[in-house]
Amino acid sequence: MKKAVIFGITGQDGSFLAEFLLAKNYEVHGVIRRSSTDYRERIAHIEGHPDFHLHFGDMSDSLGIMQVIAKTRPDEIYNLAAQSHVQVSFDSPEYTANVDATGVLRVLEAVRTCGLEKTCRIYQASTSELYGRVEAVPQNEETPFHPYSPYAVAKLYGFWIIREYRDAYNMYCCNGILFNHESERRGETFVTRKITLAAARIKQGKQEKLYLGNLSSLRDWGYAKDYVECMWLMLQQERPDDYVIATGEQHSVREFCLAAFREAGIELEFRGEGIHEQGIDKATGKVLVEVSPDFYRPTDVVNLLGDPSKAKRQLGWNPAKTSFEELVRLMVQADMAKVAVERAGEKVRINLEEYLEKGIVK
Repeated sequence: MKKAVIFGITGQDGSFLAEFLLAKNYEVHGVIRRSSTDYRERIAHIEGHPDFHLHFGDMSDSLGIMQVIAKTRPDEIYNLAAQSHVQVSFDSPEYTANVDATGVLRVLEAVRTCGLEKTCRIYQASTSELYGRVEAVPQNEETPFHPYSPYAVAKLYGFWIIREYRDAYNMYCCNGILFNHESERRGETFVTRKITLAAARIKQGKQEKLYLGNLSSLRDWGYAKDYVECMWLMLQQERPDDYVIATGEQHSVREFCLAAFREAGIELEFRGEGIHEQGIDKATGKVLVEVSPDFYRPTDVVNLLGDPSKAKRQLGWNPAKTSFEELVRLMVQADMAKVAVERAGEKVRINLEEYLEKGIVK
């Protein structure tokens, strides 16, 4: 039985990867940060599995990382841990660098210190944000990087330190340059999930309007559940290498809005330009989507499109497994169900308060 350690186990990718590896009969060890707030809802359903184990650790703590690796002595390490929100990286650049850049170095050094550099294979979650102010479209493994945010700059260090340790110490280390990958488990502050949740809430009368930034930003959106398979495939090859993981298909934020609201049962029409652009309900004429300057970044990446040819050819991976339309449908349906449950719970709470006031129940 192979052993794998996943840093970032509680995230979208970490939870999907844990399920994937358990299905392949791995012993899976997840690393989580100590917190007084429970944030393990994405992995709650696999806690208790005999081959699934959790450890406390933090990417800013070298000793903690080393203790986990020394205790588990894994065959594979997947570093998915990061401060991964681009906008937040402008607000917390030092923290982002400490986790996303130096954190990668801490993992590599822990593997070497534990004497596992010849036996342990390492996957590093890189990002399409490395291309930033893009110099070629589409982007592949040879496209020059031009990071355009503190997050991207920190991730660039992580990318190059993986390559350096691969060359200097002959370690099996891979970078997966993953383009935007979404799912029903995506965090609610990320634009795709913000859109699908708002569509569900507006449809069910729980929200009046959705505010967004640049509607013309172009992204290559895939399904996270498909992408974790590629992470695993990278570590099963004879030689380590870096791969672009993408769909090769591009859509704007505006298109994502149209598809999400349509799936929720609302046909939108966009009028105006720039910060004056609005998404209007065709049936009622009501403005449901507006642009807010608050959601524009100091520097913005506007044109990401990945070329997954190398991954298709060398890994045998299928980037078209889940279409854009299917991805949006999965996310909206999950959020429609989530909002319906919230509404039901709120109704029960209101009824209980009313019964208490009337003395019907005590």
